[in-house]
Amino acid sequence: MTASRRIYIANRGEIALRIVEACERLGYESVLGVSSADRETLAAKRATRTVVLGEPRSTESYLNQNAVIHAALSSGCDAVHPGYGFLSEKATFARACAEEGLIFIGATPEQLETLGDKLSARAFAESVGVPVSPGGATETLDEALALAAGIGFPILVKAANGGGGRGMKLVTAMDELASAWQVASSEAAAAFGDGTVFLERFVRAAKHIEVQILGDAHGHCVHLGERECTLQFRYQKILEEAPSTALHPDDRKRLHDYALQIGRGLSYQGLGTVEFLYDVETRDICFLEVNPRVQVEHPVTEAVTGVDLVREQILVAFGGELPFTQADIRLQGHAIELRLTAQDPQQGLRPTPGRLTRWRPAPIGGVRVDSHLYEGYLFPPYYDALMAKLVATGADRAGALALAARAIGRLEVEGPITNRTLLARLLEHPDVVANRITTRWLEEEFAEGRLP
Repeated sequence: MTASRRIYIANRGEIALRIVEACERLGYESVLGVSSADRETLAAKRATRTVVLGEPRSTESYLNQNAVIHAALSSGCDAVHPGYGFLSEKATFARACAEEGLIFIGATPEQLETLGDKLSARAFAESVGVPVSPGGATETLDEALALAAGIGFPILVKAANGGGGRGMKLVTAMDELASAWQVASSEAAAAFGDGTVFLERFVRAAKHIEVQILGDAHGHCVHLGERECTLQFRYQKILEEAPSTALHPDDRKRLHDYALQIGRGLSYQGLGTVEFLYDVETRDICFLEVNPRVQVEHPVTEAVTGVDLVREQILVAFGGELPFTQADIRLQGHAIELRLTAQDPQQGLRPTPGRLTRWRPAPIGGVRVDSHLYEGYLFPPYYDALMAKLVATGADRAGALALAARAIGRLEVEGPITNRTLLARLLEHPDVVANRITTRWLEEEFAEGRLP
């Protein structure tokens, strides 16, 4: 490996710091582009060099493709790591990087185009023999009404381009469809610049299972096991774990095989996550989407496989060959990730930016803390509410849950209101302990919006 590599990091927060640390371990230099609101972050302090892109709003900094590429070129970078969110799934950005001689640390522009539209991703999944849920695209309300009559209720109305729960509505009866379809289309247009939506059958007893894949430019593609991300609130993940204890062994193999069918069918390069819904009652598996980037929850996979995913992602982007085969991947133990956020559970997880007056994660063996925070840090109102990820690894799920509960219980955090109490109470809830939850469990358990 050469120390002359220089990587531009087109992101912020804990993932930017995670990439800086990966660069340090590889002996590479890192250049971090920040908004004026992020000049004092830990990532900015740790990077080899920091450049200011523009004003705090994302459109004037992190989403400004021209500014990002100019900053990468003017600072002499070889490659751009987009992290997650922002520009990480933009085919136009990946192509612009290539045109300027910059390596995009991610999937190819063609793969991003196929996977970025949920409709084309579904079509590709079907073409390689991966099952999808009944549904389809609709351009008019009349088309939506006709399709819904054929699918049956409940139905999920989803944005064709986008994620994070925006442009997504659950409809339980025909008389709710018109307003949900119009709202979903409007939200999708506002959030992603495309109001196209599609309908799919909603699975009531659903587990959200995703499979991590990693491919190189030499035709190799492996999976690194699955993660379960079922504990969600309004489609926002709260807790993730690896592996899933809800799967029948035969179904686990099916999931892994389906993920590889997609990855190998695409000749996929880099890190990717193939997401599925698993019906615990019927054992049916339905493809959801592919996230062609590093995921927020990647540390739980690292914990049970021992593979540094960000390191491998960087190396394959520079043309490296995977250093292991599928037979080399072995899962050991169980890992649980808690997402600590600056949100108020008593207000439906409303964001609560502000100055952090105390930040003391307890040093506990078996617990990893990924965070960009420090005491005195001003948590800005412009971006997502993620403060830290606490990852507990035990010999089994019970041990990981106990360790996670200990970690969140001993965490000292003051300033912004956080979801810390919510996380602590969820970890001791009988349904969570027994993994009897579904993707809608939290909303149904606390329907009034005031979480525990």
